[in-house]
Amino acid sequence: MPQVKSTRHEMPTQDPKERRKNFDEVALGYDEETAVAEANRCLNCKKPKCMEGCPVEVPIPQFIQLIKERNFQGAIKKIKTKNSLPAVCGRVCPQENQCEKHCILGKKGEPVAIGRLERFVADYELTHGSEPAEKQPPTGKKVAVVGSGPAGLTAAGDLAKMGHQVTVFEALHVAGGVLMYGIPEFRLPKEIVQKEIEKIKDLGVEIKTNYVIGQLESVDELMEQGYDAVFIGTGAGLPYFMNIPGENLNGIYSANEFLTRTNLMKAYKFPEYLTPIRVGKRVAVIGAGNVAMDAARTALRLGAEESIIVYRRTEKEMPARREEIEHAREEGVKFELLTSPVEFHGDEHGNLTSMTCIKFQLGEPDASGRRRPVPVEGSEFEMKVDNVVLALGQGPNPLVPRTTKGLEITKKGNIVAEEETGATSKPGVFAGGDIVTGAATVIMAMGAGKKAARAIDEYLKNK
Repeated sequence: MPQVKSTRHEMPTQDPKERRKNFDEVALGYDEETAVAEANRCLNCKKPKCMEGCPVEVPIPQFIQLIKERNFQGAIKKIKTKNSLPAVCGRVCPQENQCEKHCILGKKGEPVAIGRLERFVADYELTHGSEPAEKQPPTGKKVAVVGSGPAGLTAAGDLAKMGHQVTVFEALHVAGGVLMYGIPEFRLPKEIVQKEIEKIKDLGVEIKTNYVIGQLESVDELMEQGYDAVFIGTGAGLPYFMNIPGENLNGIYSANEFLTRTNLMKAYKFPEYLTPIRVGKRVAVIGAGNVAMDAARTALRLGAEESIIVYRRTEKEMPARREEIEHAREEGVKFELLTSPVEFHGDEHGNLTSMTCIKFQLGEPDASGRRRPVPVEGSEFEMKVDNVVLALGQGPNPLVPRTTKGLEITKKGNIVAEEETGATSKPGVFAGGDIVTGAATVIMAMGAGKKAARAIDEYLKNK
């Protein structure tokens, strides 16, 4: 057996000095030769472990084998038997904690770059086209999907393949949910998202935008109108705040508003797009997850001279992907660790000018398993800032849960649903993604949508 290269083939990227000035995609993707060479690193394990880590059950060894054979159309067809959004997953899925984590090559070297290969064949399809997906004969059953984020789109695509008539209701003016408003253009181009959505519409899925379920109509009213089942995938779009003095000053954004204005409403193209956004010379982003990295890198592209991640733990505890932290550092984002603001200050016009911060040291682990930050007495100091972006996580929007009769919800407002089926306390109503689990990854939401689609299909057969 020929010796396998221990390290994966690098993904070409834009130069950091250039990319911090534009919103073009940072990672440029594999070419055909590199993709085949990377695929050839796969050992064709008799008992492959990689699939154990994939929430949407992609047949990983099979699609990689097809890449080895240069059958790229076959590879994307194989992926799409399980995954309706491969170009999205190939870009934003944390493969290092899922499929690649189980790759046997990772024990002594680097795992096969499964995500990069998925992106390659997905992009190949977008360029060269593909055969229509196979569908079951029409069942005559109607399903409503509330929310067009990753959970809703996955459920809609799978249900359409099963032969059901699916209508997606989206509150915003463009379908895609967090894929459109929450992830920056330089990580996930919106053109890619819309092309993926068009593929789902080609299955016969109808998408109604500017349609706020809970205001225009309730879930109960949808069922009264003849929908046989409803899937709720409304995500977690309600930002958390710190509740400290000065938080309402001009120049302080939630990450949700900051990224939505930039990504979905294209504030970076003002005045071509009529959504302005104010970014000063010095921007502080509070938090250290993927959303925080996105906000800090976006601030640089919007003209900030200095963008700083302010986080109350150390880099070891940061929840963001390593790749995102490295890209942020390459682009010039600074890190103020073991630090958190306790008060914001403004001028006579109500504009943010600075914040009082304190330093922390790490104590014993808390419920999350990370060491608890403990304030250091007498460590207060002032940090001058023109903007602050609060990237502290998000909770469920209460609109749909509160307007649906008989739906059990938690104290935090999340819908209670069975893990394996998405079934809720209300017959015929299923839910999945962040509205159930709280804020999580795109791929976990997709996995929930896939499980719910199977359960809905079974429910409709027995109805």
